[in-house]
Amino acid sequence: MEPMFLPGVEGDPKPGAYADLIAQMRPTGSEYPQIWHLFAYLPNATQHLGRFTQEILRGPAPLSPGLRELIAAYTSQRNHCPF
Repeated sequence: MEPMFLPGVEGDPKPGAYADLIAQMRPTGSEYPQIWHLFAYLPNATQHLGRFTQEILRGPAPLSPGLRELIAAYTSQRNHCPF
């Protein structure tokens, strides 16, 4: 996996769930969302972003969660960002 553009963020995770997930994924060579580095770097600041994202993608809405995920994946692809 390519390193992210913020090596200081990638190299300084704080203890927590995202740091644990990254530590589990790296040795296997598995890909994982690069935003996990930001979540691990600033866990208190990014927990709100995580809750917001989950609510937007899976909370009550006129569109199904699957369709919202598809829209997010399409948008990421158009922005040349792996999703």
